[in-house]
Amino acid sequence: MAHFERMRDVVSGPFGPEVIRQRTAAGWQMVAIEWRRELPDSEIPPEPVFDEEIPYGLRISDDCARLEVDPVEHRVLMEMMEMLAQDFSYSAIVSSLNEKGRRMRDGRPWNRVAVFKMIPRLIEVGPQFFASSEWEQRRARFGQVKPPASYPPRRMAFS
Repeated sequence: MAHFERMRDVVSGPFGPEVIRQRTAAGWQMVAIEWRRELPDSEIPPEPVFDEEIPYGLRISDDCARLEVDPVEHRVLMEMMEMLAQDFSYSAIVSSLNEKGRRMRDGRPWNRVAVFKMIPRLIEVGPQFFASSEWEQRRARFGQVKPPASYPPRRMAFS
């Protein structure tokens, strides 16, 4: 496998074809050129707005440099995953979360639509959950807990 070295030239003077020839002769390949200009007052860009929602189960770290696990939301995701793995209905998951006092990020009680909208997030974090020791402990209890009998058993139709 080939290994590459990268170098960044900070241009402080005139830049011309001679610099390119020198670098090429030394074995370097140009991979990028970055341009900069001073904006006139009429083109000052607006303040950037962070409009992406932080994924459920994460929060901004204290140093504001990265995302970190939010322990409360992480526990809710783990509980949802456990109940889904045990074939609980959305209604049963909602009831369980709300009975335990778990709330959505905005403070409202959980509902079926909100739980359904968490499925893509659960798929995203699933591999991390399944590899954790906490999941192994929860999985060991699966056989001890039965899904609520509040809905009729599923019937398979064979033709």
